[in-house]
Amino acid sequence: MYSLVSASLLGCDLADLSSEIKSIEQAGADWLHCDVMDGAFVNNISFGTPVLKCIKKAASVPLDTHLMINDPIRYIDDYAQLGSDNITFHVEAAGDPQSVIDRIHSHGISAGISLKPATPVSAVKPFLESVDLVLVMTVDPGFGGQKFMPDTLEKISEIRYLLDSMGKKDVRIEVDGGINGTTVKYCREAGADVMVSGSYIFGAQDRTAAVKSLKV
Repeated sequence: MYSLVSASLLGCDLADLSSEIKSIEQAGADWLHCDVMDGAFVNNISFGTPVLKCIKKAASVPLDTHLMINDPIRYIDDYAQLGSDNITFHVEAAGDPQSVIDRIHSHGISAGISLKPATPVSAVKPFLESVDLVLVMTVDPGFGGQKFMPDTLEKISEIRYLLDSMGKKDVRIEVDGGINGTTVKYCREAGADVMVSGSYIFGAQDRTAAVKSLKV
């Protein structure tokens, strides 16, 4: 599988959201990454359903919705009905992760499970049979522009090994945090194939070149 680029809208100018979406789509982004934060699971608040509705109207590429919220099953129906093409939730935030996966799949969309840098792979291992994507956070979630954490590369490699040994080669591994033209190479070598990037591509003078640099 070739690398996909999921442009994190946390890095864009939200006051000019529609133009930013068009710009990043023209630059070659494959997905739009929408970080939903509740101020409880992570120490930040971003945007919720009203903004997602606006994003969906402006977007022509799939919406990659990342729920950084407690008890995510409460909101799966809402974000699915808003037009999310993939919904990823955190294993640390869900009392019954399998029920969340099943709820996402009940809407006919892709289900992803995510883990923080400090969370061991063993936490998501029981769910690798049923998810479509695993999101490895390569920074502590909550804020954009953080520095990539190299020790997360071992976690990516371990998940890729487990997926391959299970014959789940179609399950994608997504990475999020400090992804740029340098760190993307390490992530790709470790087995990741979806690269989330915000400030690196939205802050670039040449966004097309920035996106291209992530499609290694």
